[in-house]
Amino acid sequence: MEQQATAPRPRSIAPVDVEQAEAALIEHYPRLVRLGYLVLPPALGRNRRVLTAHALVQRALPRNRVGGAELTVPAPRGTDGVPSEPGYTYVRQRVLRAALDAGRPRGRWQPPRPGQLPPLLPRVWGLRLFPRSGGADELALDQALSSLSGPGRAAYVLRGLELSDDRDVRRVLSAAGVEDPGAALAEADGVRTPAGSRDTPLLESVEFDPCSLQARPTDLMRRRQHTRAALTAAAAAVVCATLLGLPGDGWGRDGAAAPPYAQNAAAEAALDPAKLTQATSSAWKSADRPGFATWPARGDRTGDRELLRRALAAWARPGRAVRVTATPGTPVGPASGPPQLLFAGEVDAAAVVLLHDGVRVVRYAEAKSGEAGAAALDFARTDAADADTSTAIVVGRTDGNVRYLTAPWVTDTAVRDLLAPAAAGQPLHRDAEGVTDATPSPAPSGGCRAWPALRLGSRLVTDLGELVPARLTVGAPGSPRDVAGAQALAGWAHSACHLQSVRSQGVRSVNAWQFATQPLPGGAGSAAWLCTRAETWRGAGSRVQAQFQVPGSRPGAPGAVVARAEDSAACGARDPHVLAGVLWKSKAGAWYALAAGSDDVASITATGGVRGSARGALLAVPARAGAHAELSALTTAGKKLTTLR
Repeated sequence: MEQQATAPRPRSIAPVDVEQAEAALIEHYPRLVRLGYLVLPPALGRNRRVLTAHALVQRALPRNRVGGAELTVPAPRGTDGVPSEPGYTYVRQRVLRAALDAGRPRGRWQPPRPGQLPPLLPRVWGLRLFPRSGGADELALDQALSSLSGPGRAAYVLRGLELSDDRDVRRVLSAAGVEDPGAALAEADGVRTPAGSRDTPLLESVEFDPCSLQARPTDLMRRRQHTRAALTAAAAAVVCATLLGLPGDGWGRDGAAAPPYAQNAAAEAALDPAKLTQATSSAWKSADRPGFATWPARGDRTGDRELLRRALAAWARPGRAVRVTATPGTPVGPASGPPQLLFAGEVDAAAVVLLHDGVRVVRYAEAKSGEAGAAALDFARTDAADADTSTAIVVGRTDGNVRYLTAPWVTDTAVRDLLAPAAAGQPLHRDAEGVTDATPSPAPSGGCRAWPALRLGSRLVTDLGELVPARLTVGAPGSPRDVAGAQALAGWAHSACHLQSVRSQGVRSVNAWQFATQPLPGGAGSAAWLCTRAETWRGAGSRVQAQFQVPGSRPGAPGAVVARAEDSAACGARDPHVLAGVLWKSKAGAWYALAAGSDDVASITATGGVRGSARGALLAVPARAGAHAELSALTTAGKKLTTLR
């Protein structure tokens, strides 16, 4: 006869010393803080939850040795990479109980619990701290956890991060003071994991990591007002004390002072959805410079006043639950007047609003259901946009994929891999509003196996992690042209992977210019010299690279970057010159110092470890391995050039 299985009993755990608990706390500090952050009530706000979670973990040490009778809860499983020592078990239980206490109601005369008060330590003045932004899946999970009770959140988090057996979860919850652990588990069962979940649990993403933080200032205007109010109150107290000691009637007839600030009509109008401006559907056809200002309003929720009101209010005064990002050099302040509505609709799991104020494009996103919770606010500078640089805006990102809202003048869309120049582009479907299907975005890091780019009519653009994709061009400075033809595509195939260096820099366009072709010594073929220049929306911060591409390399192989410069006018319309050099080894084993300049270079001279000179724009002189040469050149107009720095 088979024996019936019985539920395992909680194992006996050895007593825990203070030193043992401290060692476990320090070693697993990020894990414990993540647990506290996830269980704490969302009503505290992200900034206070971060500080409170750190405070709860730092106060979790026992005052003295803890006996084994106090440690009857099951230890975490050790086979999943989760700590299993008794010290961690004890500290985890203390953190969990304190986080649950923070969300329990208290009686009228009961003192507040530790988690219900702003933490004394750690304390940060003048900054708001919150975890880094995740994707749509993390936002959906955060909304789902916000709707649970404290025990329900604790059950979901323990099951997802700590304990695989629900019986162990019940024991931990019971030891933490939860009256009905079964109901908490049932509540956790109702949470739907977003469909886009990846191999790693969403609970382990940076969205829920209170040890990897972003910093933003507090409400500066409110802080200034509070400071002024405190100073005014102090001055009033001094005046009152003085007047009370004087004979007579006391206060004079001056009356109350004016308010500390006057209301601005334009700023108030910027908060009214009814005053949003909209371009006509044909405005772009007659405009002198078609740009974002000529886009008509699109989307199935352009008439949703409540959604638009929330977007405008979040833009004017983002609260603690709003994640704010901006490209370099982009101001994040409120609009000075009613902005223009570009889009309002549902994209994947979010409701999205796109606005434009003449200088910036602003994207607001919240949960599709419209329930109160976290929201995202993204800013991108787009001043002086024209038909070439305002072809698309990113409306959504999910799991490495991106959707675009295309300009009304874009007639066809396709996706092509820059690393496969011979492959044809794949058509990309758009809906009636101009929103594309999800398409892969270039990987932000790691190997460069593919680089998807978007073909919008004749223009080629690529996503660099910002709201507005960057336009790709080829040609000499001052007269760039669209990337078309086998030679242009082959050149960009060798340069695409170097676009990683200009991600998230507010890039407006990137131009690739093949400024020289050089026959190699020994009849090894001809090498190509390219200069790529990334220009930004703000004007400053350009990045320039000179590349050397040897013949016979496979399509898509990155060219060798031999020189680079930042905030340089080289390779641009203001300074259409370039000089670069490289040390090259022939197949016979001989070393040469090679240099090339733009067409107007009259002579090149090498000094230092390599000496030589040549008339014209090309130089090739024998050299030693590891030699370092200083290059200079003169143009036909007598201007002296040096290599990029």
